Amino acid sequence: MGAGSSRPADDAVWMRRAIALAATHVGLTGDNPSVGCVIVADGRAVGEGVTGGGGRPHAEEIALEAAGAAARGAVAYVTLEPCAQRSSGAASCAERLVAAGVARVVVACEDASALAAGRGAVRLRGAGVVFDLGLLADEAAPLYAGYRPQPEG
Repeated sequence: MGAGSSRPADDAVWMRRAIALAATHVGLTGDNPSVGCVIVADGRAVGEGVTGGGGRPHAEEIALEAAGAAARGAVAYVTLEPCAQRSSGAASCAERLVAAGVARVVVACEDASALAAGRGAVRLRGAGVVFDLGLLADEAAPLYAGYRPQPEG
């Protein structure tokens, strides 16, 4: 297996870690949802992140910064679909994952936000990143019970 390879049997372990991270900030992220992200290379976590207080920075940003060059070829486990656009105009999480060279992104739940809503998946797949959706969605869904995405505009 390559640097970012992860055995599918391990997928649930890493996604549960991302869910646990996200659970620590539920209610602390303003209008943004609390997201957890774990980046795994060679069977070990090389970066972890959770949405910051008030909603910034995003979990993927934090995890990618922690992973550094180890993110190239790695697998990212994210509790909610990465954004394809940022209201601030900054690079989206999907763009950041592509730029970092992540090989595969495993996501628990879709994001209905106008800034994501399938667009994150399209951006990742368009760049050749393997995108898997729905892993442990039933376990992650309670994190987003109170999340009401705002329409774009």
